[in-house]
Amino acid sequence: MRSLIAFPCAGETLIGTLDAAPGRTGLLIVSGGNEIRCGAHRGMALLAARVAAAGYPVFRYDRRGIGDSTGEDRGYLSARDDLVAATATFRARAPQLATILAYGNCDAASTLALHGHTAGIDRLLLANPWTIEQVDDLPPAAAIRATYRERLTSPRAWAKLLTGRIDLAKAIKGLRKASAKTPQTLATQIVAAIEGWGNAAKVILATGDATAQAYRAAARHLPARTIATASHSFAREEDQRQLRDAVLATLAEA
Repeated sequence: MRSLIAFPCAGETLIGTLDAAPGRTGLLIVSGGNEIRCGAHRGMALLAARVAAAGYPVFRYDRRGIGDSTGEDRGYLSARDDLVAATATFRARAPQLATILAYGNCDAASTLALHGHTAGIDRLLLANPWTIEQVDDLPPAAAIRATYRERLTSPRAWAKLLTGRIDLAKAIKGLRKASAKTPQTLATQIVAAIEGWGNAAKVILATGDATAQAYRAAARHLPARTIATASHSFAREEDQRQLRDAVLATLAEA
């Protein structure tokens, strides 16, 4: 059964959705960016229904200033109180819970890595963690390097360059960024936070996604499962199946 739940957070009202199930291990889904709790292409709502049907309760919520929740959206780095309130509400509404696994994509994964312990979360499944300090309108350096490696082996790309169909100035700007050493303050912070979880945190990456490529460049020493897709939100049917399998397998291990 699916129900809407209103709960307080720092003087505001957050709205969450509970998919009830009898299991003692539950899934908390945290949305990334400015996505509402149903997720891109309703992906998180569909995932919640499938996971609940397998016997695991699932809770999703909109943080302050997003979707149905009141307040001001101050971004993922200011979402600790929202996460703490949502976790407490999940435990209160599903009192049989012994273990909570939290799943988040993009900057939601970073929020979980940084503040999951404070919220009382037991395990994490993090997709495409956000580690990028945005200083210009170009993709992250790791993604630029991956793109140029592919282009250097493509006769079609060389033909475009020779016939003037590639913006040479932009290409040079991208090459400069790819070769430059830039500060990695945020990346270092996020990677250290994930390391701090040890075996309680697992990472899953979309191989063709720029955010995932940036994370991989910063955390080559950490294990990660991959899904062969360029979709940041795992939008394709096969992507969704593989993500669902990863979530269910991690819940079974919890």
